[in-house]
Amino acid sequence: MRPFTVLIGILLGSSASMTFGLAAVLAVFCVLLRTHPDLTSELPHLLAGTLVFALLTAASAGSFLGQLHIRPWRGWAHLATGACFLLVVFMYWPRRS
Repeated sequence: MRPFTVLIGILLGSSASMTFGLAAVLAVFCVLLRTHPDLTSELPHLLAGTLVFALLTAASAGSFLGQLHIRPWRGWAHLATGACFLLVVFMYWPRRS
């Protein structure tokens, strides 16, 4: 396996595990929402994070498969993965108040 494929595989595994973890927390929040209405303030941020990491997982999966099978469209998949990764970075980058 090529080194770039390994790096994309690491990104794919990491983003998939983050997506799974955030989806599990989202499911727990939905169950606890009736008894703890104060959780509703956290729900939009949690949902946005889950969607962004799911998008990164999908893009990196396409990039991984394109790189693994040497497809002609893999450059576009790498570009989409980079864009999704930058979206995650900008979404979670600390801001000055």
